[in-house]
Amino acid sequence: MPVVYVDERERSSKVPQLLIEKGVTVIFKFLDVGDYVISNRIGIERKTAIDFAKSIVDGRLFDQASRLLQTFEKAIIVIEGSLRRATKMTNLKRPALIGAYIALTLDMDIAILNTRDEEETAEVIKRVVLKEFKKSHALSFRKPVQKPTTSEAIEWQLYILQAFPHVGPKIAIRILEKFGSIVNFCNASLSELSKVDGLSESKAAEIYRVLHAIYKEFKRESKSGVSKSLADYLQHQKEEKQEK
Repeated sequence: MPVVYVDERERSSKVPQLLIEKGVTVIFKFLDVGDYVISNRIGIERKTAIDFAKSIVDGRLFDQASRLLQTFEKAIIVIEGSLRRATKMTNLKRPALIGAYIALTLDMDIAILNTRDEEETAEVIKRVVLKEFKKSHALSFRKPVQKPTTSEAIEWQLYILQAFPHVGPKIAIRILEKFGSIVNFCNASLSELSKVDGLSESKAAEIYRVLHAIYKEFKRESKSGVSKSLADYLQHQKEEKQEK
């Protein structure tokens, strides 16, 4: 069942109830950024046309847009209602409106969707929710990569890398191009992982978590409660030979 997290301040709107009627599960919570959170990847800011115009005038718009971009891989602003009427009511000049559109879409790569009313807004959000739900569902059932039948290192490297979440053939190649080896990839910092083309910060964080998770049954062999690494063991063996 598709789920969307909705900011508590949206309770006064008809949109959440319309989403429920359209089969979307709505969970209300106080959101720091955005009005509708579709997934870790997508966040939506809903604005009436009048509020959009006012936010251009008072400067709130670009602060909100920046926070959306910092939080989500894909940011969407839904503008509900007539902008022509809103500009007249707020005395916003049309060049300022056009400039805001250009800055949001070209400079900030934010999607802007215009809707007529709350009913259409709910329909748009529902479609975004369903599309993201189907995408994540398809990824969870990704066909396993075929195990290599040769001893070629590159084939095994690509095979191993594609076992990680969000890593397909193209990103696996980019990882090798950036880090050179699987060892370097495993030792990379979160910041370094997020610089791989195609890996957002949230995707990189999931890979980093998998790389550094400790197996619950893992037990270090120790003597007197002190763990020994392979290097310690080899050094000990060397010292014993020297004594003999």
